[in-house]
Formats: sequence, C-alpha cells, structure tokens
Amino acid sequence: MSQLDNKINESFAGLVVRKDLVKKVKGNAIVPTYVLEYLLGQYCATDDDVTIETGIETVKEILRKHYVHRNEAGLVRSNIKEKGRYKVIDKVSVSLNDKNDVYEAQFSNLGINKVLVDSNTIKQHPKLLVSGVWCIADVEYEFTEDRNVSPWILESLKPIQLSRFEFDSYLSAREQFNTEEWIDLLIQSIGFDPELFGKRNKLQQLIRLIPFCERNYNLIELGPKGTGKSHIYSEFSPHGILISGGEVTVPKLFVNNSSGKIGLVGYWDCVAFDEFAGKEKRVDKSLVDIMKNYMANKSFSRGVETLGAEASMVFVGNTQRTVPYMLKHSDLFSELPPSFYDSAFLDRIHFYIPGWEVDIIRSEMFSLGYGFVVDYLAEILRSLRSHDYSDRYQQYFTLSPSISTRDRDGINKTFSGLMKLIYPNGEASKEEIETLLQFAMEGRKRVKDQIMRIDSTYSEVEFIYENESGETIQVRTLEEEEYPRYYHRSISEGESEQDSIVEQKMQQSNSSSANAYQEKPLLPGHEIFKEGRRGISYDNLFGPYLKGASNIRVIDPYIRKFHQIKNFVELLETIIKVKRLDEEVNVQLITVEDNIPEVAENQKKELDQLEGQASKVGINLTVDYLEEGKIHARSISIDTGWKISLDRGLDIFQSYGGHLSFADRLQEMRACKGFDITYIQTDFKNSSELIE
Repeated sequence: MSQLDNKINESFAGLVVRKDLVKKVKGNAIVPTYVLEYLLGQYCATDDDVTIETGIETVKEILRKHYVHRNEAGLVRSNIKEKGRYKVIDKVSVSLNDKNDVYEAQFSNLGINKVLVDSNTIKQHPKLLVSGVWCIADVEYEFTEDRNVSPWILESLKPIQLSRFEFDSYLSAREQFNTEEWIDLLIQSIGFDPELFGKRNKLQQLIRLIPFCERNYNLIELGPKGTGKSHIYSEFSPHGILISGGEVTVPKLFVNNSSGKIGLVGYWDCVAFDEFAGKEKRVDKSLVDIMKNYMANKSFSRGVETLGAEASMVFVGNTQRTVPYMLKHSDLFSELPPSFYDSAFLDRIHFYIPGWEVDIIRSEMFSLGYGFVVDYLAEILRSLRSHDYSDRYQQYFTLSPSISTRDRDGINKTFSGLMKLIYPNGEASKEEIETLLQFAMEGRKRVKDQIMRIDSTYSEVEFIYENESGETIQVRTLEEEEYPRYYHRSISEGESEQDSIVEQKMQQSNSSSANAYQEKPLLPGHEIFKEGRRGISYDNLFGPYLKGASNIRVIDPYIRKFHQIKNFVELLETIIKVKRLDEEVNVQLITVEDNIPEVAENQKKELDQLEGQASKVGINLTVDYLEEGKIHARSISIDTGWKISLDRGLDIFQSYGGHLSFADRLQEMRACKGFDITYIQTDFKNSSELIE
C-alpha cells in the first residue's frame, strides 16, 4: 500500500474499503455502488490480503444467495414458500392503501406486492414512500384462504445504510491529513486515482458532491459524453436520486394536489436530472415555473399551500459542440431545451461545471487505493448540511459591491460546500481560503456571463474581490482566457467582415509555425498559466526564443519516466522545426538518474538511443547526470541571449488519452497543469558558458 493508504487505514479503521473491490464482487448484480460497499465495509474493511480475499468470497456468496435477479424471482419466491422465511436484497417501495388503512410494500425484483408494513417502519424510513430504498429484508410466507390477505409478510427490514456514525471522530481524524492528502482521499472515495488529476480537476470532481452537503444548492454540468457526470448521483449516495429529465412531472417532483403527497424534493437531499440537454425536448412550462420559484425561495406552491424543502437540484447533460463554436455562434447554455433556455431559470444556478475540462473516463483512471465506504461519507455529508461556512472568507477578503445578491448567494454556497468537504472543521489558511473563493467565483461567473449574452437586460458584473491590503483581484473563467475573442461577444453582434479577416489571419498564423516565430516579439517577462488551460505548446512557448540558436542547455531533474522523456523528445521536435536544414544545434540535457534501479536502467537506455536518433536530424545531443539534490531550478538556456526559467520544467501537461487521442500528437489539445514561466534576457552568448 502507499503511504497515504496506510494513513487512511490507521485513521479510519473499519470505515474504508479498497475501491477496486467493487468490480470484483459486482458480477451481474445490478445494484448501486453504495449497496456493494456497504457489504464490503462489513467484511473487507482491512489491509490484510487474506482477510480481504475471504471477505470478497463472503460478499459474493451473500449476493449469490440473497440478491434477487428478476429472471430468478420465481425461484426465490418458491424458496420463501418452502422454507417459510428467507433473507433477500432488493429495492423496496411502500404505498398507503387508504381503503384498508394499511401500508403495503412492493419488492422491485422479487415481484411481490401488498406486503404489510407497520407504521413504525415507515416513521423510521419515510423514503420507502418515494421511489424505493435498497434493503436487506426478511420475508415470510403464510398462506391464507382469505383472498384479501396477502400471504407475504415482512418480518424485518434494514435499509442499506449506516445506523450511526461519530462526527467528532471524523473531524479528529481529518487533522491527521494535510490538504493535498485529504483531497486525494476524497478523490479515491469517489473511485478515481488522484495521481491522474490536477488540482483544478480534483476540485471539479468535489463540486459534484456539494449538493449532498449543502442545502438547496443548484448545480449544472454540461460537457462531452463519457465524463462520469451522472455516476455520483446514481450510485454514490442513498440520499440522492437520478431521474431522466423528460420523466418528471410536477406532482412527482413537488406535490400531488389530489393526495397531498409531497414529491421527490421532500424526501431526497439531491435530485439530479440526467440527459438534461437537448433542444428537441419539450418540457411542461408549469414545471419550469414552479422549479424557478423553488430554486430561488426554497419553497413551492400549487395553489393549496406553500411548502418548503431542502433538496439540491442538479442538471447534467451532453454538449454536441466545442467551446469556441458555442461561444462564437451562441453560448454555453445553447444545448438546453427551449423551456429551460430562460435567463430567469439559469440565474438560479449557483455553479456551472465546465464538463469539457473533465477527462473522458478511461480504465486506468479508476483507483486501486483505499477510500471511504460510500455510505459512511454520504452520512457525513448529510450531517454537514446543517453547518454554514459561507462567511469564513470574510475575515480576509471582501467581494465587490457590484456583485448582486444572487451572485453572492451562488459564490457563498459553493465556497461553503468546498469548505465542508475539504476543511470540515471550518478552519483553513488565508491562501487555502483564497483558492476556494476564486474557484467559487469562477463557477458563478460562468453562469452570469452566459446569461448576459442571452438577455441584454442584465447588467454587466465584475467578479472582483479585495484582500486585506486593499488590492483588488479580478476572477476570470478559463475559457475567457483561452478564447477572449469570442467570450465577450453577445449573440446579437454576429460576425463582422473585420472578424472574418482577423480569423483568416489567425488561421494562417497558426498553420505556419515559422511565421508565428518571426512575428512574435521576444520580450523578457513572467507569465502564469492557469491549470486546465489548452492551446499551449512548446512551439508557442519556446519556439521564438530557440530560433537561430547553436547551443542550448536544458536543466530538468525529472527526465526519467516514459512521459517525461517524451516531453524532452517533443522539445527536440520544436528545435528541429525552427532550425534551418543546413544548421546543426548542440543540445545538452542535465538531469538526474532515477533512484529506482529498474527505472534508471530504462532511463539511460532510452536517452542513449535518443542521442543516436538526434544526430540524424542535425542535433548533437549530450546527456549529463548530476546527483539527486544538486539541481534546484529548471531552465532552458540559449546562446542567443535568453534563459527560460520553468517552475515545473517540461512536465506542464496533464495526463491525457492513449496513442489514438489527438492530444497524443497535438500539444495544443492537452490540458496543462498550473505553471509559471519566466523569460530572462542575459548577456552571455559564448557557447562555452552553456556547454560545459
């Protein structure tokens, strides 16, 4: 196990499980993840391999004997009849038979109904009355000649969720982890390997959890298919429900006037709408109107009485177009159904997750480490709903007075949710708080900026905050930095003739790297690149400064593993692009030998091969190794009088898809890590100062 996994097991003994075990036990049982992890938590909450294997077999046996497959329901019913009593795992829902004044249960897979349920069970578990709950139940069979009496008897019922937990112990254990470790624990609990995610990507994953720990939180995520948008809401918590966007009605969601029965928002902490996007979808306008009132005021009315509820609302859907296309021709809400493409409805949304920044799920992204048993974390998040951390930034930062009340609500609720997830005791440093505040502001700004494109009656807002020193900081969205030409254009402006000319020039410039190098002025300075940004490449970062060089020295201690060596190869490709065919360039790489013998052997082998390959294309490559700790700063020095200082070295890109992805060959398609770069003009031009 990793050091983090050891710490997780020590701090949360019996409350964590290895996340890859779910796949091993699931088989063909169509049950939510929290059901499987509940069972795994009972038998596999350990780091002992033998015990884990025994526990897996026990869980498999339980599922084999007691989970009801629909196609085997007849056999299970027969077992209950013959044995008189049998334990089953099934989804149970309950309805009131007002004619007989009794509660009756229906077992989804078992296919039985009119099973009597006592009132105390309903009082303890009211969600049985809405959409059903997965349970472990003891069912009895007792035949009677009275046709009005069901032979099925519910002897006992236990919802698959924790019976109790200690919140203070949770807070105490949290103190054993630093911020990075704790975020990684949460990411592993979701089921992903944190090593393959940048900090911004991790925060985007955590935003998906806020509806479970923040009351009346309104969230939307639109993006490409396959990014796991709906997974958390369908399988992560027994307190959330995922419904198809086209399958909900006003009575089902809010209240049935004829029966007085409250709908989903009264029983669930989070109601998520799957497949929410789609221009062709038709939605009842009365549903949209009542949703607008509920999302703004936490209450709803259908003419009888006004009721309140705490359920958060989540909307997830797929986009069909790229971000620059949407910004140029419409807006980032353009995929929504006409009834929801309404500025008043969209203004109720607190945060917009940019789904195009979230990686498409690949098999290697799933975690093999330990994370919370999902049901335990779900109960923790539910208990955090009664806390409010929305004011914790105010001791350090002040929002601009121009930010409206509704914008503030969105920012505050997102900030509070992130604080609950990452700093559940409510304490964080000024720098940590500022990171969360900026992220919360960006998500609400994405909503507001698009609304202003749709509806010109909305006033322009500057998302600015002020620190203790009186310095003002402006928050911008990532797509605003990537596509400034399209971002601030309203839909009504269209595309002018001048725009077309500029567009053609930009395309011509991008298609000819040599011209781009010639046109870009070489200036000293410092640049900061936000994590997740695309459109970055070695060509546009280094190309202009490498043009005309005869001697280049690259200092980077982390040219060791395959992807790091590939980064260096791609830098050499940039050098090849900018040099003339009749020129030769001396390149010296100064790095560090890896401390793992197998990796070091492969590192030397591949770099030796690269030296030979480089000589064929006019690059005289030499590789020198220094001892670990001897290199402190990473840089590229060039005998044209420039030095480029890199805080991350060449490792500026996040993990991306395999060899068949476009990002494998086009750096501009990759999302970058957050990094700084400094261009320094120097007075040395002698090759001996570079190649030593």
